[in-house]
Amino acid sequence: MAAIGAGKGIGLRGTEEEERGRLLIIGGNEDKTGERQILRRFVEMAGGRKANLAVITTAAEAPQRAGEEYSAIFRELGAADVFVPPVSTREAANSAAHAADIEAATGIFFTGGDQLRLTSILGGTMAGAAIKRAFAGGAVIAGTSAGASVMSETMIVGGEAAESPKKSGLSLAHGMGLIAGVIIDQHFAQRGRLNRLLEAVAQNPNVLGLGIDEDTALAVSKGVRCTVIGSRTVTVVDGRMIRFSNISESEPREPLAITNVILHILPPGFGFDLSRRIPYQEDGFK
Repeated sequence: MAAIGAGKGIGLRGTEEEERGRLLIIGGNEDKTGERQILRRFVEMAGGRKANLAVITTAAEAPQRAGEEYSAIFRELGAADVFVPPVSTREAANSAAHAADIEAATGIFFTGGDQLRLTSILGGTMAGAAIKRAFAGGAVIAGTSAGASVMSETMIVGGEAAESPKKSGLSLAHGMGLIAGVIIDQHFAQRGRLNRLLEAVAQNPNVLGLGIDEDTALAVSKGVRCTVIGSRTVTVVDGRMIRFSNISESEPREPLAITNVILHILPPGFGFDLSRRIPYQEDGFK
């Protein structure tokens, strides 16, 4: 189990703020046949008709099918160029040619699947380093389902969503570290994952929990500002004001006690400032 690190603040990882890339963190099962609001937003963020998109299918159980599906959608939405680098093994992920192609992309999209497969294959490789260089240079990185979970420094890879919050109920691992000071869960309301996000925040109340529903996304820009888009909601769990927790005292599998947790439920049109830890509405209300 990976520890949930305190980090050095909350927000995007990168160089100077104006050079940082942007994130689109998708809760999974996004609309692919209707208005496709979230996927359309990704293409727009990555340059629209000038977009050069890399679809990373490493996490997928059927990578070829996933690559073909998203490539067709992004082309229909107007992207100039879409490619699927074949980085399904560590040997392939250490190809200088694949890494160069990825670094040149204006947008990088992680498909769903198994987040541990994604990090274990890309971690420490030339492709993994190229993703981070592209991000630091201004590329947009989007990820759906497992592709969303990997964006944080520590990611959830398993846990009993239907159970009451318990000590040792979570399986955690190191993520890609594209955004600091948060932990992300996806398919959130649809799979009843509030309990496991509460346990994650109880382990380190300085870390914000972000629970993203299906067909919903957080667009992160300007370092720390997040906007909710899609059809459902984002849940923010803020444990900084917790008054009591027994997580360090309870035996494994015992129920947790946590008091004074701050919870925000944010639909489309709302946003959240990660640095100030406050929600806002897009019309300017704060």
